[in-house]
Amino acid sequence: MTGALPAVLNDWFASRGWAPRRHQFEMLAAARAGRSALLVAPTGAGKTMAGFLPSLVELIERPTDGLHTLYVSPLKALAVDVQRNLLTPIAEMGLDIRVETRTGDTPSDRKARQRVRPPQMLLTTPESLSLLLSHEDSALLFAHLSTIVIDEVHAFASGKRGDLLSLAMARLQTLAPGLRRVALSATVADPEAYQGWLAPHGDIESVDVVLGDPGADARLSILLPEGDRIPWAGHSGRWAAANVMREIERHRTTLIFCNTRSLAELIFQDLWAINEAHLPIGIHHGSLALEARRKVEEAMARGELRALVCTASLDLGVDWGDVDLVIQMGAPKGSSRLTQRIGRANHRLDEPSEAIVVPGNRFEYLEARAALDAIEDGELDTEAFRPGALDVLAQHIMAVACATPFSEEELLEQVRSSAPYAGLSEELFRAILSFIESGGYALKAYDRFRRITKGPDGRWRVSHPRFIQQHRMNAGIIVDAPLYNVRFKNGRQLGTVEDNFAETLSPGDTFFFSGLVLEVERILGIDLIVHATSKSARIPTYMGARIAISTNLAERVRAFLHDRAQWPRFPDPVREWLRVQDYRSVIPAPDQLLVETFPHEGVHYMAAYSFEGWNAHQSLGMLITKRMESAGLKPLGFVANDYALACFGLEPIDDPKPLFSADILEKEFVEWVEGSHLLKRAFREVAVIGGLVDRHHPGKRKSGRQVTFSTDLIYDVLRRYEPDHLLLKAAWADAREKMTDVGRLTRLLDRAQHTMLHVPLDRVSPMAVPVLIMIGRERVAQGTTDDLLLIEAETLAAEAMRLDA
Repeated sequence: MTGALPAVLNDWFASRGWAPRRHQFEMLAAARAGRSALLVAPTGAGKTMAGFLPSLVELIERPTDGLHTLYVSPLKALAVDVQRNLLTPIAEMGLDIRVETRTGDTPSDRKARQRVRPPQMLLTTPESLSLLLSHEDSALLFAHLSTIVIDEVHAFASGKRGDLLSLAMARLQTLAPGLRRVALSATVADPEAYQGWLAPHGDIESVDVVLGDPGADARLSILLPEGDRIPWAGHSGRWAAANVMREIERHRTTLIFCNTRSLAELIFQDLWAINEAHLPIGIHHGSLALEARRKVEEAMARGELRALVCTASLDLGVDWGDVDLVIQMGAPKGSSRLTQRIGRANHRLDEPSEAIVVPGNRFEYLEARAALDAIEDGELDTEAFRPGALDVLAQHIMAVACATPFSEEELLEQVRSSAPYAGLSEELFRAILSFIESGGYALKAYDRFRRITKGPDGRWRVSHPRFIQQHRMNAGIIVDAPLYNVRFKNGRQLGTVEDNFAETLSPGDTFFFSGLVLEVERILGIDLIVHATSKSARIPTYMGARIAISTNLAERVRAFLHDRAQWPRFPDPVREWLRVQDYRSVIPAPDQLLVETFPHEGVHYMAAYSFEGWNAHQSLGMLITKRMESAGLKPLGFVANDYALACFGLEPIDDPKPLFSADILEKEFVEWVEGSHLLKRAFREVAVIGGLVDRHHPGKRKSGRQVTFSTDLIYDVLRRYEPDHLLLKAAWADAREKMTDVGRLTRLLDRAQHTMLHVPLDRVSPMAVPVLIMIGRERVAQGTTDDLLLIEAETLAAEAMRLDA
């Protein structure tokens, strides 16, 4: 098979003591046949080389001076990392092939030069590619493009960045009709869905699927506390700091993954405090400055760090051969995510990676067990593809207009060749054109919204050159979300809360913050105006992990609970927990929704165990407490995690079924979303992406507050005068799908109608303990939290686990 490679490549592989793998030859064969390809292969299998190998062969056999290959990455850092890894073999082979990156960090003079004299291989991101396509010389730049390689395709194909890239590929295919499309991933559960996304017109027959060899099985384990005293609550695994430190000392280099940035900071501080050997430990997450992240990455590449605490910022593509252990703090939330993270260890296909999961509580132990079983069974999480976002399409159309006047019919045909927009109607396409033309009915009196004009020749073109500059300065899919200031009306500021908490609040809501119970008076821009109150706090500030448990893992956990034959696999505390739950209440069947009601310390509780994830539970908690209020049940609040929802109030809930009726999505859901700031938050994002509001002006950048103020003004005008505006529809779609997880919420309510099992109890049940402890978390002053929570947890658990009636 080596004869398929040019001699210089054969010699290079031989000099390294390597031989090309089967899937690398198959990718080359697909390219020689002019076929697009999707490669699914584990980390360490040489995916990047497989993606670039056909391009290297073509450039060796038929040298060209123009742009030959585009490599698109979801991360700027990944493009830089690949450039480094690609430049080495090219230099060692003495090939005359130039490789460069183009991201938001690339200097402007280099960007200008790249359009005049492009490299043969350009490594970029979806946003930078879209901007390249907005230039008038893009047709010339891409005319002879041979291949586009999309790395880590699973990371963004089903979201808005995937929509933008799909539209860019449709445009590229028009400019370079012979373009081959290649996608690479280690964690694709449904290759056919990705074939459809990758292929022009969704024609899966035009995309070959190449599967890499599985490689050595990973060595996976779950870390348990000494004496198996698994915590009752928490989601961080912070109890294991000393154990983690011992693992760091035993291994060369350890990556410690956390699900949130705040947890990464806490874990880093915990480890630093007990680092008696003064081992070099770093931290890496998206909130750190670019320079700080680069410094840490370079130190890792040089082998100078023994451990690195990180978040999803290092899930993808950063390949450090000395990493010999991955630790996941808290539950992994999905088998695909854990597989991706495990792949960061060892990075050699024929040797097993080692990974340890540190569960935060008993439910998380079951989730960790489910994730390890799923990986052993080769089962990954499926991605839900949905129709393309309208705000992204509006941005793309503006980019096309910046490059050249366009025909409406031709562009619609081009857009429909992109899988996310295959079903786009002419009526909706014209509505988007009308929006870019005037801003819509309510805004058309303002010249600043008149971005494109239809000429006498029937072609659409940019109305004024200033709109071209405006587009290029503001294009992009990622919209920074501001923090909200919590302050009294006299101006005294208490601190800040995240917008995705603040925007669920309405005037009159109460919450814990800074040791006080606060009531919301009003929301002014991004200021949360509050006053102290003696009322009970209805809504906790505790938000849990942002990543929700995947449907796949949730189904496995439900099956674990019900299947007694699985229980002997669990540690003694988990087994005892489930046994007492079975004795005192019920273990639900996988398709049942168990709802328990019980009194505790003068308050009446309702706990529902649906395993639909934090977002759906948080949304339902908001809705049910409003419904409880209407029913005279005097709600005090709710708490939610990935596994359960608990609402509590002053009156007993004798019949929970009406609280879960499906019509809650028709009335209370709409009122809640419109009354809260969820819809305004969603509108802010679509208005920025759709080009209605600018983030940047020449020489200055708007603050998050200014952007919010601008979008809120427009939102109020449209709600009043044009409630069916295109962007309001797009905002509703985002609010439903992304912010409230309405799909899983609907499934939860459906189960409630058909399989609800209500069990009234005289006191708290074992399964309710982890979620009820979260209420105590909000009532404890800072500094004494851990000790008091531990006492409360043990007291509550002792009550729940008593076997007497």
